[in-house]
Amino acid sequence: MNLRVTWVQPEDLLGHELRQAAEDGRDASVIAARWRAAGGLPAPGAAGASPDPAPPHLRALAWTLLDELSALPRPLTADEPTSLPALQAGAPHLPPVDVAPGLYDRLHAAWLGRAAGCLLGKPVEKLPLPAIRVLAGAAGNWPLSSWFTAVGVPPALLAAHPWNRRSATTSLAENIDGMPEDDDLNYPLLNLLLLQRYGRDFTTADVARLWLDELPAGRTFTAERVAYRNLLDGIEPPLTAVHRNPFREWIGAQIRADVHGWTHPGDPVAAAAQAYRDAALTHTANGIYGAMFVAATLATAATGTADVHQALAAGLAVVPPRSRLARAVRLGIGSARTTPDFDLVVDRLHAALGGYHWVHAVPNAALLAAALTHADGDFSRSICAAVSGGWDTDSNGATAGSVAGLLSGRPDRLPERWTSPLKNRLSTSIPSFDGTGFDTLAELTHMEAVRP
Repeated sequence: MNLRVTWVQPEDLLGHELRQAAEDGRDASVIAARWRAAGGLPAPGAAGASPDPAPPHLRALAWTLLDELSALPRPLTADEPTSLPALQAGAPHLPPVDVAPGLYDRLHAAWLGRAAGCLLGKPVEKLPLPAIRVLAGAAGNWPLSSWFTAVGVPPALLAAHPWNRRSATTSLAENIDGMPEDDDLNYPLLNLLLLQRYGRDFTTADVARLWLDELPAGRTFTAERVAYRNLLDGIEPPLTAVHRNPFREWIGAQIRADVHGWTHPGDPVAAAAQAYRDAALTHTANGIYGAMFVAATLATAATGTADVHQALAAGLAVVPPRSRLARAVRLGIGSARTTPDFDLVVDRLHAALGGYHWVHAVPNAALLAAALTHADGDFSRSICAAVSGGWDTDSNGATAGSVAGLLSGRPDRLPERWTSPLKNRLSTSIPSFDGTGFDTLAELTHMEAVRP
């Protein structure tokens, strides 16, 4: 077998589900012992598939054990519910607030900010934190303040810490020519299509229909790829999020949340509820909370009257307070408020949350909140802090840029070194949007935000 399809191999899913069980309090010791005794290996540390396929008997065992793991009692359910009524029942009342004029300009800046932050993080995606620091430092770019570059970096260092192979040719300073394709931009485009096609009352099933119509399966990853596979197997939402899906608390839903926040300026509760209906296709619990947190934060930032700290507080308010994600976000905010050196903030977060996979929603939400808090609304500092903290660098940079772009108020307030290389041109695997300008996307988003 020469073809290794990432994020769906049963022997890899089993390893990730065992890790998920340890995180959410299920006792999987007996199942883990059976897997090890049969010759099963842990999940790949960073890649989407282990290098070699498992023998047929081990694959069959992996499917069986995945189903047994799913049936184990979940002790954290009371603190980390998944149903929307349970989430809304525990949330404080946040009445909608007035929105200042200039929403189109804020949305334009948000689109540009999301693209710039994503592009900044692309070359170092999957690299460990020490590698990010040493590569930027060798180019005289630490603390991080500009695009990553290979210029001036010793060849031996580049060989020891290779850039992300899919991104180096488009995302290093010397190679940038417009915004290259990335899933962190594909999903906002899909959700713009979602609102155009189905309106604000879309259902999770509508999200599934849209994906099957418009999203290439090969451009999905982790929880999204498993859910896509489940749809093709005839499994309907919300079961798509839980059936043999160990990635259901990872960051995927969080990177899809921007449009839900952008189109509900001043109403974080409605933004979070809309993000929930999207996220429920692929995620549960903390995976959904990450999407709700970002949507509510952006809805508040979009008003033109809130600062970053008020926006983050609104985002945190829609998340169950005893959940792991809420605790991690509070740790990120608290650390950033009390520690002037952001590298020390990052070190503290990695020490506390480094046991999670680098794509998990919990550590990435903490880092995002810390970066935005420490930057205090400054655009460059926001995206650079988010990316310099490691983990899911392009996703965190994108969301930080979206929030900070909104807070800037207008595109011309974003430093030209970040916006000029984008050339007002976005490449995407969503066909109807390929080559579209960010000004056009802002106009289309504004139409959905003001639609009755």
